[in-house]
Amino acid sequence: MKKTMRTLRTAVSALLITSMLFSLAACGSAPMEDAAPNMSKQNIRGELSGQMKGGMEYAAEAEYDNGAVYFDDVNTESYAPITENAFRNVADEPLSTFSVDVDTASYSNVRRMLRSGQTVPADAVRIEEMINYFNYSYPAPTDGAPLSVTTEMYDCPWNTDDQLFLVGLQAEKIDMTERKPMNLVFLVDVSGSMYTADKLPLVQNAINMLAPELNKNDRISIVTYAGYETVVLEGCSGADQNAITDAINSLEAGGSTAGEAGIRKAYEIAEKNFIEGGNNRVMLATDGDLNVGMSTPEELKKLVEEKRQSGVFLSVLGFGAGNIKDDNMETLADNGNGTYAYIDSELEARKVLVSEMGGTLYTVAKDVKLQVGFDPEMVESYRLIGYENRLLTNEDFANDAVDAGEIGSGHNVTALYELVLTDKAKAELADANAADPLLTVSMRYKAPDGDESQLREYPIAVKDCYTGQIGRNLAFAAAVTEFGMIVGQRERYGASYDQIKELLGKTDIQDSYRKEFAELVEYVK
Repeated sequence: MKKTMRTLRTAVSALLITSMLFSLAACGSAPMEDAAPNMSKQNIRGELSGQMKGGMEYAAEAEYDNGAVYFDDVNTESYAPITENAFRNVADEPLSTFSVDVDTASYSNVRRMLRSGQTVPADAVRIEEMINYFNYSYPAPTDGAPLSVTTEMYDCPWNTDDQLFLVGLQAEKIDMTERKPMNLVFLVDVSGSMYTADKLPLVQNAINMLAPELNKNDRISIVTYAGYETVVLEGCSGADQNAITDAINSLEAGGSTAGEAGIRKAYEIAEKNFIEGGNNRVMLATDGDLNVGMSTPEELKKLVEEKRQSGVFLSVLGFGAGNIKDDNMETLADNGNGTYAYIDSELEARKVLVSEMGGTLYTVAKDVKLQVGFDPEMVESYRLIGYENRLLTNEDFANDAVDAGEIGSGHNVTALYELVLTDKAKAELADANAADPLLTVSMRYKAPDGDESQLREYPIAVKDCYTGQIGRNLAFAAAVTEFGMIVGQRERYGASYDQIKELLGKTDIQDSYRKEFAELVEYVK
């Protein structure tokens, strides 16, 4: 019989429930730390030991069923702190250097919180990821590089005394009918915290969506981890759909979260089945809550930095609500030569793993870095919008030992700067023939299997980026930026919903994702 127990408010109450767990265990139920992956529903949802912080107040509805206790509505999400970029004086700091970022997790996670009526933590809002969730109309590369560079500039919507400057990168698009074979290892978190419908069941649906896209040349493995790691499927042909589906559908959640052991085993399997010249990648599906072995962002960073030397890439798919360890997942993807996406629905799963499979799974350029050099005669100061967790030193730009971001097939990347121009530059805004250099965009990148970076430099004059009207790409990116400022509690810049609506009227709602954004803006305001 199932009963619902009273709402818990403090860690003292949590201790009472813990005592009850041991009492239940004495009547025949397994203790939490001994829970095995095959225990079906008899598990501890949310893993009490990892969620009850000493003295921290929380709210959770607890219920028990056949000796197992379940906890709902416990919010222990964690995010890496963001220290927003300040304006930099060009006379003192003429160079701005950062790693590109095609992660999109922040937008879909923020969308999930807004739809459920939650207050969005400021550190959950990474504006560059919100901007880069969407596609932009940049030209394909034509100069032999895997990436093209586009620039635009116009009056900054929230401060018309300044200019908003856009740098857009467009990656070459691989013909997926001629793609290289894939060696994919799905590393699936099946711990107790993954029990809810928005976690493991959604993971299973997501991988089942991808399975039909695989072929006989692909090798597929499935590794799970909870209290220990298990190899469920190894080196299976992508054409064996039944074996893949049966393996995925057999997964059940229960136990603690030995993420380190799972990561090590996944890399071991990926290296064992390595395809020379192919796409070798570990796909980690988790809520990021690791509580056995290495579990801090610093420890995880060191682990994946070591493992990426094998040539195996690591991408992270985040799932669930209330227990997301976003800081862990971001660290793993950023340092494992992969991307980080958050999946909150089957539609998002299809976007990431089917519609944009090339961008998610096929890297065309790795360790991509941008360095913008401003001319002090033209620019007084600048502010890079977002990318706070991706900043590099100027010396890092030419240092090939320093890791940076990866860009997949067909991906585009957008970065925005707010600029304070000099009087000389302002005068040139009205001169279509002015050719004085405003700034130089420099880009470094490596081939997916390369160790030495290539350099491309693009001197940009006012006439190259300013046309006297706001472009469609810049208008949409600015609208998303203002939305990020508002929901991220950064309204001091003057962002407003009226400005967002005006900007959306100057761009094109070219796909369902942009349409959904426009609807989200209306819903929230």
